[in-house]
Amino acid sequence: MSRRRPVRRPVRRRSVRRSKKQDEKIALLVGAVVAAGLVIAAVQWLFAHWWLLVLAAVVASIAGGFWFQQARQRAEWKRVRTQVLRLSIARIDALDHRAFEFSIRDLMRRDGCEAERIRGAGDDACDVRVTDPAGRVWAIQCKHRRDGDRGPAVGVGVLQQVNGTARQVHGADIGVVLTNGRFSSKAIPWGREHRIHLVDRRVLGEWAAGSRPLWDLLNRMPPPRRPTALS
Repeated sequence: MSRRRPVRRPVRRRSVRRSKKQDEKIALLVGAVVAAGLVIAAVQWLFAHWWLLVLAAVVASIAGGFWFQQARQRAEWKRVRTQVLRLSIARIDALDHRAFEFSIRDLMRRDGCEAERIRGAGDDACDVRVTDPAGRVWAIQCKHRRDGDRGPAVGVGVLQQVNGTARQVHGADIGVVLTNGRFSSKAIPWGREHRIHLVDRRVLGEWAAGSRPLWDLLNRMPPPRRPTALS
């Protein structure tokens, strides 16, 4: 008599998958309940300790006011320093060429201009580019002489470089060569002929001392681009 083999029932995979999904849902639900409980507990704690919120708001307000006051004070100090900037010609002589360029930038800013020093060797014969209150654009080439007017004179070659780039490259209305020294005898008429303004040691000293803005010390200035009190 033959024995019957036991029938193997198939594994119910769907039920296993369903149980896993149910576990995940339960875990999410539990996590949400726990999170909600923590939020509620935190809110209740804050309500019970409301004075901490008030204290935090007061501290934040004081800190914000202090930061704003400091920022405004720094801006005011910068404005005052710029307005009262005065340089003697002896102090200018003691500068190096880089500091000399920055000082010219700052003097133009003192007189209400937007001025930036152009960095690098490829400045196209313009160390300081300026927009004055009348809207005119300046291209200023600075030549510092350690020995002042006893040093070598600035020659025509420098003026030719400025003449070739001030208007064409920098879009300037006014091309300037500025030095704490002197110009050669040929440079002065050449600059006048080609409308390159020359600022020598005498004019620089008067301007840096704060007597008048630079445009009041130069002749044959172009008309303003926009109406201002200067015009």
